[in-house]
Amino acid sequence: MISIDQIKRLRGETGISISECKKALEEAQGDINLAKEILKKWGQKFAEKKMKKETKEGLIATYLHSNKKIGALLELGCESDFVAKSEEFQKLAHELCLQIAAMNPGENSLLSQPWIKDETKTIKDLIADYIAKLGENIIVKKFVRYQI
Repeated sequence: MISIDQIKRLRGETGISISECKKALEEAQGDINLAKEILKKWGQKFAEKKMKKETKEGLIATYLHSNKKIGALLELGCESDFVAKSEEFQKLAHELCLQIAAMNPGENSLLSQPWIKDETKTIKDLIADYIAKLGENIIVKKFVRYQI
């Protein structure tokens, strides 16, 4: 039997819905680590389906390094204004700006780069996690990095 505490813990660690956490824990027979892997696989499949949806909304995000000599400007697209205004989407935009400022990716290499905060994940994986979490397609439309 899966306990409420297990579901809360998995939800806290993944940000995935309670119902999905419960399903994953049931499939994993209560094993939290296995449930995380199951959620990751489900999230990747979900993200692949969502990647076909059009992104007409989004936001422009910026980052300026404390030395005022490196900055990043990013256009991040999503499907709805509701998601664009969400704290989670804005957090992703900030993380991507940090990545751009720190790693100076070329136009075609951002998605394949290891994420600076967790090198076991690529930026594509990070975005797929947010697609699963927010339930909408997310696309890096444009970005630029400035350096003096």
